[in-house]
Order: sequence, then C-alpha cells, then structure tokens
Amino acid sequence: MNTVENQTFDQERALYAANGLCVKNCAFDGPADGESALKEGRNLWVDHCFFNLRYPFWHDTGLRIDRSEMTTFCRAALWYAKDVVIRDTKIHGIKALRECDDVKMVGCDVVSPEFGWSVRGMDMEDCNVESEYFMLRSEGLRFRSVRLQGKYSFQYIENSLFDGCTFHTKDAFWHAKNVTVRDSVIQGEYLAWYSENLTLIRCKIVGSQPLCYCKNLRLIDCEMVDTDLAFERSQVEATLTAPIDSIKNPISGCIYAPAVGEIIRDIPDACGQVVITPQCSCA
Repeated sequence: MNTVENQTFDQERALYAANGLCVKNCAFDGPADGESALKEGRNLWVDHCFFNLRYPFWHDTGLRIDRSEMTTFCRAALWYAKDVVIRDTKIHGIKALRECDDVKMVGCDVVSPEFGWSVRGMDMEDCNVESEYFMLRSEGLRFRSVRLQGKYSFQYIENSLFDGCTFHTKDAFWHAKNVTVRDSVIQGEYLAWYSENLTLIRCKIVGSQPLCYCKNLRLIDCEMVDTDLAFERSQVEATLTAPIDSIKNPISGCIYAPAVGEIIRDIPDACGQVVITPQCSCA
C-alpha cells in the first residue's frame, strides 16, 4: 500500500480512483474548493485526516476511515460506497451517508441531518448521533449502545436489530417492518405508527400516543411511562411491567398490565383484550 502523508489537497478530484492507498495526517481544504477528493477509490485507508470539502468518498469500495474529522462543510461525504469501516471519527456534514452497502461504525460522533438513507447493511456501535430523518428506508441495521437525539428516525426501515440503545426521537420507526429492539430506552411522541412485525423486549417507552395502527406488534416485559392513548387500532400482544396511563381501541390481541389509568373503547371493532394482573404472560 502506498502512503500519502502530511499534505493538503484542495483541487477537484485530488486523489481520484486511487487504489491501495494510505492517506495519513492530510487535510482536504483550501481556496480551490475542489470536490470529490477520493471518488472511485479502492482499498483505501484514511487515518487522522481533516475534510472540509464536499463529496470526498463517492463510489469507493474497501474504505477504512480512522480518527478523522468531516466538518459541516463536508456535505454528502459517503454515497454509493461499499465495504466501509469508520472508527473514532467526527461526521458533521449533512447527508453524510446514502445508498451505501456493508458499513461498520464504532465510536463515532455524528451530527448530520438526513444521515444514512437507503443503506443496506450497517453495524453501528457506541456512537453518538444527532440527526433528522435518520436511516430512512434502510435495511439490515444492527445497532448496539447507540445514543440518538433527533426526529423522524428509522422510518421505513426493515430487518433490523437494536440492542442497549437510547433514542430520544419523535415519530420513530414509522412503517418499520421486521424490527426487534431489546433493552433500550425510546423517548418521544407517536412511536412506531404503521409498523409491522415490531418486537420490543425489556424496553422503556416514554411519550404520548405510541404504537398505533401496528400489525403483529409484540411487547415483552416493557415499561411504558407517560404513555397515553397507546395501541390505537393495533394488533398487539403485550406484557407490561408498570402501570400505563391509557389504552385506546386495540383491534386484536391481549395487553397484560399491572394497572391502566383509562381504557377507551369507542369503536365497534376494538376487540383487543386488556387484562389487569401483576403476574402476566402472553402466550
């Protein structure tokens, strides 16, 4: 692998179509304001670099980025990339990741609206994220110990697993399909409307009007705090470990809870059962 070290690049396509290259302690910045510095690259290792220009990593394959920084001016940093590993890196430009395949991120700090759209296969571990419309229409996500602050997250995602995460996000998991969330905290209004085959295991759910219009929804040993008007028109099987404020018009299934502040049934097809019991288990 050849090495480029301690240099500054600001020209258009500065290292275009590089193959087998280590880029170390370099800056992509300057008056020429060039775009697409490492576009169409193969087998690249980028270490301790600074990116202040647009579109640096498009159509790259076999890309590793370590201990680097992408500023707010580094917009749309990774698009159409494959086989990517990013570690201990700041990613602060809008639309930073889109239409990528097989991405792993560890220990990163992400501040990026519209991050992660249409991604196929992403492992994310021990990352902090601030984003709107985070991971829209992506699939094959595997998140562990991810802390998210945002709105409209995980909409239309499929076939994904989340473990030990903390999400403060409004309108999360809308239209999500085949998703499991374990041992996590999800705080925000209108959680997971119109989802299908969503399973929540030992989660803490906080916020108004969660889990409405869901198909094949399952909650296993979950706690619901400040949650009113839950499960409206949903097909749901749930075991709750703490009292819930109110339940409205579940369509089918059974909800077991130690206490319910109010049960609202004002439509004829609200046939879901609500069972008050301290010892509860849904078959």
